[in-house]
Amino acid sequence: MSECALRFVDHLKALGQANRGAMAALRHSLAFEPGTYEKAYPYVERFASAEQSPRSPWRLALYLTAGLYARHPQNAAQSFAAAFGELWRARESSPSVEKRFIALLGADAENVAEYLRQAISLLAAEDIGFDFARLLDDLKYWLNAYAPEQRDRVRQQWARDFYRANISDNANNTNSQEKDD
Repeated sequence: MSECALRFVDHLKALGQANRGAMAALRHSLAFEPGTYEKAYPYVERFASAEQSPRSPWRLALYLTAGLYARHPQNAAQSFAAAFGELWRARESSPSVEKRFIALLGADAENVAEYLRQAISLLAAEDIGFDFARLLDDLKYWLNAYAPEQRDRVRQQWARDFYRANISDNANNTNSQEKDD
């Protein structure tokens, strides 16, 4: 993870502890295109470089991550995709969860925010956290419409994390059952 991403998530954690109004503004920003809700600017813009365009992938990733964090401020060590895999396990390999994840993997830079908002709602309902700094780093590639090969690498990593989360859980269950026998 990048140092910038870690600092930004630390900033979001501090806001979450000290400024409920900021968190409300960031949550509300999810109703808008990333980077277009003016009440979110004071909490995010200082982390975007002055040289970047308003639609730069890093700036968009900052705003989207901030809104998602405000919606579900539970940071954990696992990746977003592994957390979604945990949700899939928790719902007994629900086909609808898997379909949502596959739809998210198919999202492009223009609509990934909508899919992520829906996914965060599901994770929040099950109280499953994930690593927001890693998500931010992934989104800077996903939101770059001019670098499809980088977005594809992120998608492939997410697919591996999602499906391995289910495989590792099944392997752990099999190992513990063998020990009980």
